[in-house]
Amino acid sequence: MISKERVKNLNSLEIKNRKYVLYWMQSSQRTEHNLALTYAILKANKLNKPIIAFFGITSTYPKANLRHYQFMVEGLKEVNNSLEEIGIKTIFLKKSPEKGIVNLAKDSCLIVADKGYLKTIKQWHKFAAARVECPLIQVEDNVVVPVEEVSGKEEYSAATIRPKIMKKRQIYLTKLSKTKPVRDSLGLDFATLILKNDKEIISDLNVDKSVKAARYFKGGSSEASKHLENFINNRLSDYPEHKNDPNADCLSNLSAYLHFGQISPIYVTRKILEAPVSKAAKDAYLEELIVKRELSVNYVNFNQNYDSFDGLPEWTKRTLLSHKKDPREYIYSLEELENAKTHDPYWNAAQNEMRVTGKMHGYMRMYWGKKLIEWTDNPEDAFKKALYLNDKYELDGRDPNGYAGVAWCFGKHDRPWKERQIFGNVRYMNSNGLRRKFDADKYVQKIKELGK
Repeated sequence: MISKERVKNLNSLEIKNRKYVLYWMQSSQRTEHNLALTYAILKANKLNKPIIAFFGITSTYPKANLRHYQFMVEGLKEVNNSLEEIGIKTIFLKKSPEKGIVNLAKDSCLIVADKGYLKTIKQWHKFAAARVECPLIQVEDNVVVPVEEVSGKEEYSAATIRPKIMKKRQIYLTKLSKTKPVRDSLGLDFATLILKNDKEIISDLNVDKSVKAARYFKGGSSEASKHLENFINNRLSDYPEHKNDPNADCLSNLSAYLHFGQISPIYVTRKILEAPVSKAAKDAYLEELIVKRELSVNYVNFNQNYDSFDGLPEWTKRTLLSHKKDPREYIYSLEELENAKTHDPYWNAAQNEMRVTGKMHGYMRMYWGKKLIEWTDNPEDAFKKALYLNDKYELDGRDPNGYAGVAWCFGKHDRPWKERQIFGNVRYMNSNGLRRKFDADKYVQKIKELGK
């Protein structure tokens, strides 16, 4: 889906005098199945211009730390190699992306950017669009159905957005033909970071280094493809029955790769639809990949307060605040929560899973978030703590799925339930529910083994 952030017409003489087409890579950190890159190559070939790619590595991205940068740079090294193979020079700079793109745009006849949904990315695009002289075009390729093609408003729940997505899903499941640039840009002279030594690059960045790199996940499109292949071959058939059992090990583990744009959701969907498994298995997974994930994108796209308690529906804020003064049996400090020092072994295990691996099982994340409401002085503080911990330790933190997932724990995309202490009409979860669904004590032991 193509959207024009700002379009200015350059005459033929201006185009002739400008040196290249510029692809601004940000949300789609991949070469394969990249609609924005493909569009940029097609336009460059039509104009008989070389194409260069740009990625700005900024130290100031909100809440990003060493864990996130390590994963990202591992993927960017792979991108650099794969773009070089098809004759595209990639410029990596330790510079805020919107400022880097404005500098490079002086010799560009067109900028193509991949679309992002969070406030930071939108602000970068707005800044650049107001300052460049050439056209800047966004291409949306990190959802299956473009967010505003689905709906022009914030949707209430999965039930309201599902039919709108399913109506248009098939239109966008196109297979990209491989397209290479006609003109090579590798000989163009630009200053750029050399990504071979990722640890050295990250050590030079002024970022929080207190959270170590994830031990169980390595960044990059090739790693994402391995996880997808393993999921389809060994786990997908069991997904409907065991997706809520953290002991079953039947998840795709693609969330971080989708967050960094290291794999295309369109490509993943096509591979799932081609898999030799039951329709029920395919539908169960695609409900999460498309409906639930794109409901999250809808949320952050249309709700400017997606990262605060203020962004919750009025009924959830009202009911939670009406129980603000209810007595709490336990109140934990942020330090106690962060270090998994609560009385609850299941919650501690979930927090430690996230700290050690960079990923918490989805079902446990729901329980984890609900308990924060119960163990803090007030719901506003609970929301802040949930986002802080999620964004700090999850590889897919600072993501529409993360914001919507936290908000769900506070009632977003859900319905009112029977009123109770502290939660009001917001859905409640407890440890008895965990034990009914799976062997919760086995999960605790499993996480203890991971931490050794």
